Amino acid sequence: MGMAGGVGSARADAPSPQRAVELDHLLRHDCGSCHGMTLQGGLGPPLTVAALRDRSPEALADAIRLGRPAGAMPPWGPLLNEGEIQWLVDRLRRGESP
Repeated sequence: MGMAGGVGSARADAPSPQRAVELDHLLRHDCGSCHGMTLQGGLGPPLTVAALRDRSPEALADAIRLGRPAGAMPPWGPLLNEGEIQWLVDRLRRGESP
């Protein structure tokens, strides 16, 4: 489910523009189904800039990659490549809503 390309970044592993649209959809619908459609919180905690401020990018990437075994969050690592995970982390840390 991963593609390389370059959107909004010079990174070689950044998603293509088409993949970025797919990742925005994932963020809005899949993440939003638990974290709230505006990512302000719901079943899962908020994914706002303020809520993520004290979390390192590495910890956020691990949470996406590995999920939360003690909670309801599934691991997304089998479906996303490392560049896509980092793209999602960067987007969340900048507060860019899909």
